[in-house]
Amino acid sequence: MYLEGLCFITDRKSCGLTAEEMVSVVLRAGVKWIQYREKDKSRREIYEEAVRLRKLTKEFSATFIMNDHSDIAIAVNADGVHLGQEDLPIKEARKIIGKGKIIGISTHSLEQAINAEAGGADYVGFGPIFHTKTKDAGEPKGAVMLRELKKRVKIPVVAIGGINIENLKSVLNSGADAVAVASAILSGNISDNIACFLKVLYKNR
Repeated sequence: MYLEGLCFITDRKSCGLTAEEMVSVVLRAGVKWIQYREKDKSRREIYEEAVRLRKLTKEFSATFIMNDHSDIAIAVNADGVHLGQEDLPIKEARKIIGKGKIIGISTHSLEQAINAEAGGADYVGFGPIFHTKTKDAGEPKGAVMLRELKKRVKIPVVAIGGINIENLKSVLNSGADAVAVASAILSGNISDNIACFLKVLYKNR
């Protein structure tokens, strides 16, 4: 599985744009991995928006990952689904979306990440690395635990939580295969923020 270094997660609370508007700007700025996360709309609304986002990401040859909903992921022909610890088990999600799709899972401990790999996940999201206001996912894990996790699992690890341009290099130096970002991209000038992230990412490859 090829994983882009910068994974963008939609977050309407971080800016005044709709999911389509923010994804359009992000894609034009060069991001190739879009994760659609929406917690407040109905499943029908999420499906309809996902259809439009799938079309957008296709136009830019970008990977489109659906958050939480395995059935909607397959209905809109997303590239995969990202699961939380309270969502369907990986084994059951795989039955829905099939072998050719990507399954990622959020993990908050070494044990959860190891279990995710054993269960068939294609990648793990690990965090929060730093304090974040975007999502309440517990105490920050820090770069030291991220480094330890990279020694314990072979599948790609996506660092998430409080990652910004100031601490990005320390996360990459700890072995993260990619970083997932929402508010640090959406706060201010989106295109400029992405350009800064991509510059650091390319230097560390």
